[in-house]
Amino acid sequence: MRRPVIRRDGLIIAPLAPQESQVHTYRITYPPIGAPTELQVHDGYEWLYVLSGRLQLRLGDQDLTLARGEAAEFDTGIPHSMSAAGMRPAVVISIFNEAGVRMHTYASAVAF
Repeated sequence: MRRPVIRRDGLIIAPLAPQESQVHTYRITYPPIGAPTELQVHDGYEWLYVLSGRLQLRLGDQDLTLARGEAAEFDTGIPHSMSAAGMRPAVVISIFNEAGVRMHTYASAVAF
């Protein structure tokens, strides 16, 4: 299975599953950036595993740094953002359910 790589907002997104799959799997490279990205929310659930580098995961009011070999799973209805932590890219495997791949919407003031 080979699908074209997507380049968007500095990310390199390589689809790893057939387009018609109910579970969507991607290899995502997050470039190093200076400032955290804006929090986003969308329907669904996400699982991720860090292959290399360090990933900065902002999840609600938590600010987490995941290293190679670490994983996270979360409801994507919680405001979240991801970026490389430090000066090197972070490469992750991200798995979304069907609802999780829909268009992201930006979070406004969400009460928890």
